[in-house]
Amino acid sequence: MASSLLSRASSLRALSHRDFAWLWTGMLVSNIGTWMETVALGVYVTEVTGKAGWTGGVAALAHLPSLLLAPLGGALADRFDRRTFMAVCVCLQGLLAALLTVLAATGNLTVPWVAAISLLNGALNTLVIPCATALTVAVVPPEDLHNALSLDSAQFNLGRIIGPVVAALVLTQAGIAGALFLNTLSFLAVLLVLAQMSGAVQAVMPKREALWAGIVRGMKLAWEDSGIALALGTSFFVGLLISPFVGLVPVFALKVLGGDAATTSLLLTAQGTGAVLAAFGTGALVARMGRRGMLEASVLLVGLCSALFWLSPTLPVAMVAMFFLGAVYLVAFTGLKTVCQARTPPELQARVSSLFLLLVNLGYMMGVWGLGMLSDRLGVRPITAGAALLFFGIVALTRALRPRGLAALGT
Repeated sequence: MASSLLSRASSLRALSHRDFAWLWTGMLVSNIGTWMETVALGVYVTEVTGKAGWTGGVAALAHLPSLLLAPLGGALADRFDRRTFMAVCVCLQGLLAALLTVLAATGNLTVPWVAAISLLNGALNTLVIPCATALTVAVVPPEDLHNALSLDSAQFNLGRIIGPVVAALVLTQAGIAGALFLNTLSFLAVLLVLAQMSGAVQAVMPKREALWAGIVRGMKLAWEDSGIALALGTSFFVGLLISPFVGLVPVFALKVLGGDAATTSLLLTAQGTGAVLAAFGTGALVARMGRRGMLEASVLLVGLCSALFWLSPTLPVAMVAMFFLGAVYLVAFTGLKTVCQARTPPELQARVSSLFLLLVNLGYMMGVWGLGMLSDRLGVRPITAGAALLFFGIVALTRALRPRGLAALGT
């Protein structure tokens, strides 16, 4: 009965597939813990250093390993059993979370420790994310792929809503060590889910080609397919000019709005709420606008919404702007990711997903660090709002001068 209801509800139909429902649930629990850690460490670094450059720099370190490991992670996920590969990586992530907890509980946590562990966590995330995407593609039929990727984004943003709220409560009652301990426990949910999933999710082994040759084959497909190439390029610029708001929210909350950890949590919760509602509404949007039309509109609007957030004069205005930013940001990224996966054969999906991760993280790392450093010198508002308006200008100019080129985004 429940499966029938889910299949009829377009916004939830991918959850009617058992293995996807298991994976979605486990990743949600883990993401709640991850966002608790993100808020706790962001507030810690901002309070200890008082510098946006340090906050942005530590956030960027988590994405640095993707520059080297993303193509390798995709090739490995296409080569080995994906559940086993993912379980090993998740166990290592749990150990790093436990180390952070012990350091905080014993009073030995420092910014260098946070930076080093963020770097190692980034390496493991670079291996996990392409594998998780390939697992998602493997357990849902092609007609439900966009819906499944939207729900993936929804669970990530549900974690963004719940995690910061819980983090604010735990930080008040149990301090940073309490928040980090709960994140450590959250990794057990992913391991339990991987054990429950059926054998049908095992990867179909590709031809036994050399590892480097496999990486090159994925890059060649991305270069030669105009739709994938355009989606990847757009994702890089979103990461460079828009995504830094994720790492710089504590700076905006504490230094611009004069708030605290609760202010940071409210802003992240507003963004997550907008993203979740957008994810559950994408079915209706696709039916009304078509996938290409929805993607074009969201990419155009994300720059304006980001600029409105950075220029917000008060917390209530910032929360409203963040709500809309969360919505269009999710729709844009889900659409770009769907283009990449829908145009890729099954044996290369983890590799193309890893290239998507590589370019998004490269853009984000450059953006969050660079904008953070410039904000220390020239002010947070003019730098971040200027970057958002620059992105809007690039998209608007491209749309005006090369409208036919955007046809490649059709899936």
